[in-house]
Amino acid sequence: MKNISVLGSTGSIGTQTLEVVENNGDIRVTALAAGSNIALLERQIRRFRPRLACVWDEKKAAELKTAVADLDVRIVSGMDGLIQAAAEPTAELTVTAVVGMIGIRPTIAAMEAGKDIALANKETLVTAGHLIMPLARKKGVRILPVDSEHSAIFQCMRDGNRIHRILLTASGGPFRGRSREQMREIQPEDALKHPNWSMGRKITIDSSTMVNKGLEVMEARWLFDVGADRIQVVVQPKSIIHSMVEFEDGAVMAQLGTPDMKLPIQYALYYPERRYLPGKRLDFWSLGQIVLEKPDFENFPALSLAYEAGRTGGSLPTVFNAANEYAVGRFLDRKISYLAITDMIAAAMSRHRVIENPSLEQILETEQETYEYLRTAE
Repeated sequence: MKNISVLGSTGSIGTQTLEVVENNGDIRVTALAAGSNIALLERQIRRFRPRLACVWDEKKAAELKTAVADLDVRIVSGMDGLIQAAAEPTAELTVTAVVGMIGIRPTIAAMEAGKDIALANKETLVTAGHLIMPLARKKGVRILPVDSEHSAIFQCMRDGNRIHRILLTASGGPFRGRSREQMREIQPEDALKHPNWSMGRKITIDSSTMVNKGLEVMEARWLFDVGADRIQVVVQPKSIIHSMVEFEDGAVMAQLGTPDMKLPIQYALYYPERRYLPGKRLDFWSLGQIVLEKPDFENFPALSLAYEAGRTGGSLPTVFNAANEYAVGRFLDRKISYLAITDMIAAAMSRHRVIENPSLEQILETEQETYEYLRTAE
């Protein structure tokens, strides 16, 4: 019986993680953490009986504490509570499925406590990969990717062969093939209709702008120790090929499957074991062909900006990420246009003075400085 902690348990990855746990029956959930959805969190607590549960909002935590007073569970809140959930003493693995840079401190705390990490919080490596990867080696903990693309690369690299390049696939999102002029009037409800994947609101917007693929390029750089120029984005509209690896002899290995996040989640939870996973299977006869395209850097400039941030490194990836988080929030609130998302990222990056090897404190300061700049500039 393996014990796990799940951060972000009420979100898309968190709920699917718990479905995997329920389907298998041999994992114990010892800690849960959520933002503010205490109705769902209460149901999860009653189903999985964790020792500890965290709610980010202190008032919501007080409400939850009253609601589950009949159960033997400790309710905590805020960053301190999130760190406690991440490092829950009996957990062997921590699933980090919170959204945003809020995930950095809990991930570090879990690693310091010797927990393996099932990583679904890409911002942790994008902004602090230079801190996270050495810490993983020092503590002897495994970082097991949950993103479908990074899981695919991880699966292809199991033999330990030296790689020539990574071929990171992208669906192209709902606006693939459109010009910037054609995207000028896009509204949040349009951008939230992803053709293949069911995801949270922010990551769905990020997928539509190609920001998400840019973040994945930067994440892959740290996970697999390759430069950004050895990571090539390939558009594969049906999301059948989840990513590929080209080795030094020219051989290319790919991981294929239906677009179902439960596969990479289950693989991370049980690595290196593979288990039966119920669900739809690929039918190659009906599939017929797999279309591959070059990414459109001109009409989706966020991808070019991400490569710039990844090549430069230091604090610039933090600016890219923070500017995008701010802009996406404003777009979802209908305060800025769709095209303004990438315009704001470019503006924030252009005025930033890069810190070459930022500490955690400097990373978090850069995040706040980026937010403040964009608030002032609006």
